[in-house]
Amino acid sequence: MNCLRNYRFALFFCFCIGLNYAQQKNAAYKNQDLPIDKRVADLLKQLTTEEKISLLGFESKEVKRLEIPQYNWWNESLHGVARAGKATVFPQALGMAASFNDNLLNEVANAISTEARAKNNMAVAKDRRLQYMGLNFWSPNINIFRDPRWGRGQETYGEDPFLTGKMGTAYVKGLQGTDPKYMKTAACAKHFAVHSGPEKTRHSIDVIVDEKDLRETYLYAFKKLVDAKVETVMCAYNRVNSEPCCTGKSLLQDILRTEWKFGGHVVTDCWALQDIYEGHKTLPNSVTVAAAAIKAGVNMDCSGLLQKDAINALNQKLITVKDIDNSLAPTLRTQFKLGFYDKPEDNPFRKYGIDSIANPYHRNLSLKMAEQSMVLLKNATFGENKKKVLPLNKEDYKSIMIVGPNAASLDALLGNYHGISDKAVNFVEGIAGAVDPDTRVEYDMGCDFTNITDFGGTWAASMANVTIAVIGFTPVYEGEEGDAFLADGKGDRKNMDLPASHIAYIKALRKGTKTPLIAVVTGGSAVDISAIEPYVDAIVFAWYPGEQGGTALANLLFGKVAPSGHLPVSFYKSFSDLPDYNSYAMKGRTYRYFDKEVQYPFGFGLSYTTFGYNWIQKPENAKPTSDKISMQIKIENTGDFNADEVAQAYIEYPNGERMPLKELKAFKRVSVAKGNSQNVTLEIPLEELQKWDDSKKQFKIYEGKYKVQIGSNSRDTQLEASFDITK
Repeated sequence: MNCLRNYRFALFFCFCIGLNYAQQKNAAYKNQDLPIDKRVADLLKQLTTEEKISLLGFESKEVKRLEIPQYNWWNESLHGVARAGKATVFPQALGMAASFNDNLLNEVANAISTEARAKNNMAVAKDRRLQYMGLNFWSPNINIFRDPRWGRGQETYGEDPFLTGKMGTAYVKGLQGTDPKYMKTAACAKHFAVHSGPEKTRHSIDVIVDEKDLRETYLYAFKKLVDAKVETVMCAYNRVNSEPCCTGKSLLQDILRTEWKFGGHVVTDCWALQDIYEGHKTLPNSVTVAAAAIKAGVNMDCSGLLQKDAINALNQKLITVKDIDNSLAPTLRTQFKLGFYDKPEDNPFRKYGIDSIANPYHRNLSLKMAEQSMVLLKNATFGENKKKVLPLNKEDYKSIMIVGPNAASLDALLGNYHGISDKAVNFVEGIAGAVDPDTRVEYDMGCDFTNITDFGGTWAASMANVTIAVIGFTPVYEGEEGDAFLADGKGDRKNMDLPASHIAYIKALRKGTKTPLIAVVTGGSAVDISAIEPYVDAIVFAWYPGEQGGTALANLLFGKVAPSGHLPVSFYKSFSDLPDYNSYAMKGRTYRYFDKEVQYPFGFGLSYTTFGYNWIQKPENAKPTSDKISMQIKIENTGDFNADEVAQAYIEYPNGERMPLKELKAFKRVSVAKGNSQNVTLEIPLEELQKWDDSKKQFKIYEGKYKVQIGSNSRDTQLEASFDITK
């Protein structure tokens, strides 16, 4: 009898298991034909409260009975898939901004998302649920590079809101793809908001900023990316006007959700919730922070705080189960958009594999971006014929000396938040590979970052036909707190100076060298070029140019391509010209509000050729209800080299309180062959001319006379015209 009873129990148990499996298989959340919101609602019903809470952290737990695998949400792709092994490494973000080429950046982002999908496909096939192998990428960084001291400024698209919005939008669209049903990967706009140093105090600082600067400068690009349907927004470490960014109502609820209608999910910066009770001390403990974050609209915690303390907040009646559902639903929605709960064979990205990673097409794309990002700052004449030093004619230079601590540096190529390339070409390799084998090429490190008296390579340089010195910074001297471990300011820069040893080395080279001396400077921020400028004949600012930086530099030096990069930041003369670093007021900052003399203005970049500008059609007067301002110009290549030009249109506003001096509101990169011309149409949507009305707490078009200035940088006016906006 006992055997029969056990047998019946076993049959019943198996029946229940089978029934449960069948119910799961036919569950609504598995039905690909249903709308995503219905699938999310069904999945929420299937989950227990404890299971829901286990999914609120970046290390999401497996829910085996519902076939929900373990998943790590934390991935980086600032300029290529990062920290996940072999991948194409593109130029650092600030360098890509120097291209002023949002179309090319969109191609780059598309390549990055292709590699990301391929890596994820391969990892999942082996059941490797590792960090940095997922499909949610916490990029781009669209904070405004308001002050050149900020070490993480290299991660941004520069100091200008309009350029940042354009480049950020292009990146997001490339990362997320164009498939009507599935996202390729999920992008993230970070760090929301008003977050750009100091690194030392980022976990406790209370950023005080008025609404005009907040709206016109710090939130502008975030609004553009929300309009572009960015899937994720990351809340920052700091407070804004006394509200922690990850629990404050003003940013996450009033602006992001209510005003902007953001439909994606909010992730915290990593361990930002701990900062709220440990650094900001605005709440007493982790349980109250968990409750506040969930109620404020946080959906994903880049730590384990919500997974640990949401249950305690629930038990203390600080939140409800419905609050937990509301918090989890947006991240589940993201997973459905990525195809997590659908048949793999129905996903358009399923076939990406090893041949999609670091392939020749992507490598050439990195090269093209590096070529377009490098900025020529100086190109003097040399010798009796008064010919410009660059480009170098390879036949004229039988011996080349390459020196400098960054000439063979991998770090100087990669920047921070980078992947790993097995095809990286440093500057020495790029130059050596560009010349014939019968050209004598030598390399010497020459100096380090500290010694100002002992140098190498000076004797060899004295015998060379040309010397190329690669100096400047690497990411260990500027970057994020903790990563830039050799920086004096917790990752930030305390001054604009090049390392003293590099300056002394350049002077030593000049003293012993009677042939051309070319300086190549690497870095991710403005530097004081004046210390070396008198001693060198040409200067190229290379940023952190990615895996093909060496080839790109060689192509530029030898004239295979003409330089066409333009500075996305102002190169000031001194930090002393700027307001206090802790102040977030825009007065006296960036080309929009800085009226003193600079080394190089925003948008600056020399070429090997010259360009002429002429009007075809000037802008016409408009009404506040008009759609756009249109103008057409002709750009003529009046020099001897085929080259790209970046036409930049700046607006001067009618007189009004705290109007910017001028603002970039349109740009266009065009390729123009020598002796030829290109007609260029520039359009400015009228909404781009809105300014914040503090009394009415809204944007509006100010009536009056506007001026447009068109040229190759913010202080170069080739063409000028006025137009009125009146009712």
